Amino acid sequence: MPKNQTICLLCVVSLLQGMVFYAPVATLYRQAAGVGLTEIALLESISLVLSLLLELPWGVAADRIGYRNTMVVCSGLFFLSKIVFWRAEGFVWFLVERLILSVVISGVSGVDSAMIYLSSPEEEQQKNFALYSGLGTVGMLAASLLYSLYFGGNYRLTAFWTMAVYGAAAVFALFLQEPPHTPAREETGTLLPVLLSVLRRPRLLLMIFAFACFGGARQSVTVFLNQLQYARCGVPAQWLGYIAAGMQVMGLLGVLSGRLIRTLGEYRTGLLLMGLGAVACVALALTDSAALSVAGVGLITLAGSLLGPIQSVAENRRVRTAARATELSVYAMVSDALTAGINVAFGRAAEVSLPLSLWLGAGLCAVGCAAYAAAECKRQ
Repeated sequence: MPKNQTICLLCVVSLLQGMVFYAPVATLYRQAAGVGLTEIALLESISLVLSLLLELPWGVAADRIGYRNTMVVCSGLFFLSKIVFWRAEGFVWFLVERLILSVVISGVSGVDSAMIYLSSPEEEQQKNFALYSGLGTVGMLAASLLYSLYFGGNYRLTAFWTMAVYGAAAVFALFLQEPPHTPAREETGTLLPVLLSVLRRPRLLLMIFAFACFGGARQSVTVFLNQLQYARCGVPAQWLGYIAAGMQVMGLLGVLSGRLIRTLGEYRTGLLLMGLGAVACVALALTDSAALSVAGVGLITLAGSLLGPIQSVAENRRVRTAARATELSVYAMVSDALTAGINVAFGRAAEVSLPLSLWLGAGLCAVGCAAYAAAECKRQ
C-alpha cells in the first residue's frame, strides 16, 4: 500500500464500498420487496437523470467546502442509502434509496480523482489510480464469493452486511486529510469561467471525445453485447458466471498500467490500448467461436482497465482552473453526453445485427485512437 495516509484510506474505502453482497441478486431482492421490473427500470432512469443534474452543482460545492469534507459527507450518505435499502419495502422506499445514491454518485465524481492526483507524487499517480480502481474490483469479487459461500438466498442478510461494511467505510473516511494544493474557497470562482475555459480548448475536448469513444465501445461490448455474443457462439448458460468472474480478474490487471507506461510511454500505451479495443471488436464481429469470443471480450476488458489510470491522470493534468472538482465535473458531463449518444447508436445497430454493432465498436475505438493521437501529439 502507498505510504500516503490519504491514498491508503481512499483505497480502503474503495475496497469496502465494492463489497455489495446483494449485487448478484439485486433485481430479485427488489422484486421480493414488491418492486416490479418496470418500476426497477424507472428507478434506474430517475437515478441517472438526477446524477447528471447534480454533477456540476456538486463539483462547485466540493471546491467550496473541500474535497475531504465532500468525501466524508458522501460516505455518510452512502451508508444511509444502504440502511434504507436494507429496510426498504415497495417502490417509494427504493426510490428514496436511489435518490440518496444519485446525490452520492454525483458528489464523489471527480473528487476522489482529484484527491488521488493531488496526494500522489507524479511518478506514483498512475499506480495509485490503478490501485484505487483495482481494490474496488477486489471488493466486488470478494462480495460475489462470500454471497455464494455464506448468504445463499437470504436477501435481507446480504443487505444488512452491505450496510455494515459501508458504515465501516464511512468511519475510515473521517480520517481522510485535505490533499496539498487544494484551492482556498475564494480562489474557486464560479461555474461560468470553468465552462468557458473547457470550451475554449479544442485539444482538451478532443481528448474527452477520444476516451468517450473507447469507453462507450468498451461498456457496450462488456456489459450488453457480450451475452448476445456468447449466445450466438453457443456458450452454455452455466459457464457465464465463471466467465464474468474471469472478466473481473482481468479488471484487476489495471494495476500493471504503470509498468506498461514505463516501458512504452503514456502516449504509445494509450494508442496501443485503444488499438487493441478495435482489434477485439473486429475479432468478435468475425468469429462464431466460443473461445475466441471470451478472449475478445477479455481483451477489451483488459484494455479498458489499463487505460483507466491513464485517463484519470490525463484529465487531472489538463485542469487549468483552481476549481479542480468543478472542471473535472464538466469533463464528466461532456463525456456522459457523448456516451449517451453512443449507447443509442449501439442499441440501434444491435437491433439490425450483432456483428454490425461490433463493427461499430471497432470503428469507435479506431476513431478514439485517432482523436487521442491528435489531442496528445504535441506533448511528445
